[in-house]
Amino acid sequence: MKPGETEFLYLTTTGRRSGQPREIEIWFTHHEGRHYLIAEHLWDTHWVQNVLADPRVGVRVGGERFSARARVVDAAGEPVLHERIQGLSEKKYGWGDGLIVELTPDSPVGDREPNRHQRGSRTR
Repeated sequence: MKPGETEFLYLTTTGRRSGQPREIEIWFTHHEGRHYLIAEHLWDTHWVQNVLADPRVGVRVGGERFSARARVVDAAGEPVLHERIQGLSEKKYGWGDGLIVELTPDSPVGDREPNRHQRGSRTR
């Protein structure tokens, strides 16, 4: 990882059984305005099962938080994207094997809400 680069993204899904919010801390990459996550345990990963049931998610990364839509990247149908994201993850973390999930923000970057829990931020 490069110095100053954000290591983790916080993903909030809706529990497929409970309906309750579930937040995880996870490695991520960013490419062309979208964030990408990799599920090491593929389809058995609980957060993947949650986004398959309800693709609406919350994202907190760096100093911002926003809502997004999650979808699994089809490795066979989108080989160029799949390989690109796998390569970005390998470069950033030294690892990139697994099921790739794309997060597409619901709003443009300029409309996102600042992270109110970030150190040094103030709310009025």
